[in-house]
Amino acid sequence: MPYTTRELFARLIQCEAGGEGDDGMGAVASVVGNRSTVPYGEFARVSQGGDIRRIIEQPGQFVCMRDTVGGKYNPQSIWNMDPQEIHYQIADWVMSGNTMNAVAECLFFYNPYSSECPRYFPPGGIGVAFNRINQHCFYRPTQKYKDT
Repeated sequence: MPYTTRELFARLIQCEAGGEGDDGMGAVASVVGNRSTVPYGEFARVSQGGDIRRIIEQPGQFVCMRDTVGGKYNPQSIWNMDPQEIHYQIADWVMSGNTMNAVAECLFFYNPYSSECPRYFPPGGIGVAFNRINQHCFYRPTQKYKDT
């Protein structure tokens, strides 16, 4: 039986940012929410008017949505998560239209496993560094993204 959108989102939050505390999880979840409401570019076409599930399930976007990574089983996937109440609370908060100001307009996040955030992410210059919360760097869209 497929997960509800709420369950899927809670699992994604736990998987992508479970060790990042409330702010880190809220920031990552806010990016998903931002993607579902942005009025231009690729994510606007994917969300088709605000569908968070379509954003979460968009191929190639979240490592946690993959069964395999580099040809090997991915133990860090949504299917191996056991979301707690906080994950559902954050999912509900974002699904109600809320977002963190600390990642306002950000459409991308990345954990560089380094103390510095690359200036642009993803490759190709479609996101520019805006903020860092815990281990994740957050990126606002550039004009290049807007033209996608």
